[in-house]
Amino acid sequence: MDLLDKLTILSDAAKYDAACTSSGVKRRFQPGKIGNTSSSIAGCCHSFSADGRCITLLKVLLSNCCAYNCQYCVNRCTNDTPRATFTPKELADLTIGFYRRNYIEGLFLSSGVLRNPDYTTEQMIRALRILRYDYGFNGYIHAKAIPGTSPELVCQLGLLADRLSVNIELPSEQGLKLLAPDKSKRAILRPMSLIRDQAAQSKAELVKYKHAPSFAPAGQSTQLIVGATNDSDRHILHLTQSLYDTYRLKRVFYSAYVPVVENTLLPSPDTKPPLLREHRLYQADWLLRFYGFRAEELLDAQHPDFNPMLDPKCYWALHHLEQFPVEIMHADYETLLRVPGIGPVSARRIVSARRSTHLRFEDLKKLGVVLKRAQFFLTCSGRLRDGLRYSVTTLHRQLESIERGQLPADEAQQLSLFGSAG
Repeated sequence: MDLLDKLTILSDAAKYDAACTSSGVKRRFQPGKIGNTSSSIAGCCHSFSADGRCITLLKVLLSNCCAYNCQYCVNRCTNDTPRATFTPKELADLTIGFYRRNYIEGLFLSSGVLRNPDYTTEQMIRALRILRYDYGFNGYIHAKAIPGTSPELVCQLGLLADRLSVNIELPSEQGLKLLAPDKSKRAILRPMSLIRDQAAQSKAELVKYKHAPSFAPAGQSTQLIVGATNDSDRHILHLTQSLYDTYRLKRVFYSAYVPVVENTLLPSPDTKPPLLREHRLYQADWLLRFYGFRAEELLDAQHPDFNPMLDPKCYWALHHLEQFPVEIMHADYETLLRVPGIGPVSARRIVSARRSTHLRFEDLKKLGVVLKRAQFFLTCSGRLRDGLRYSVTTLHRQLESIERGQLPADEAQQLSLFGSAG
């Protein structure tokens, strides 16, 4: 099999992994090395850096041969699919060749379990060593740490990559036992703990020694599959909160399950991927990371799933109307963040602007507030916006209508299938 055929197979096999952003690390140009991390070809995917730039990564698997039989995975050992494996030299040559042609700015490398986790990781390490040391590649590398890999190999991988990730895949241990019997919760969480501890140790050493080796400076992330099991949004969100708190993850990614195999334990192949549910979970994740919310505030036992008709912040506000309306001239920053239509940037602008002027509703739009949502939850000088009429019953409908108008066309069409919540 020639290299182009391998690339076609292994780039296609990598498309289901969503956790491929580039962020949190800066490595400047160094003499004698190629590339840095501050600066429609098979395998290339668009990603986003910490400063918001859209960049391109070569996104491939080292191999789609896998010893595991995870029922939801297209690369499982019992599936009849074309197989291919890069040699470490082939992968390094491909990456550096793409970089020199300005096709990519970095590498996202994952793999099926070739023989066993240790052997697979050894092959990944060899490829990255050729890139870093033989070719002097100084660009961004995101590598997957495979559950079950020896701690020593995870440490070596972390010294070569900018970011590591360990995919949890299924939100519950019960789901793992049912659909991925070769994996276990303990095997997944162990490398997460190791990466967290090694990264903290590396940062401490860099304070003392300027040229100390850096371990996964962009941190770690993970991915959860949404819709393959019956886990509720509440369960997924609580798991997300725990991962952020315990393992200091940079990101948790959510991937709507795409039915690629037929199995009685999985949704039927005719089932559409729950893209809208994935979208709501990403919005809720944003609230956890940047808005000061906790998972237990957003969903409870009586409401285990988000209303697909509303974004999670509006959904929360409708269940806590006793906290509204908020007076724009007196509310503190944390309170402003909880108002639908106000984000961190507009909240900071409001706090700054009101020191020198009396804010009106017309001013809020200039400060970046989405008044279509915020107008229902704010007062200026103790008064609601002129001409605004609503009741608790109609407020729900009005927010749903606004949501339909602001979603992309395909998501709005999917949203309309749910009907009106009244």
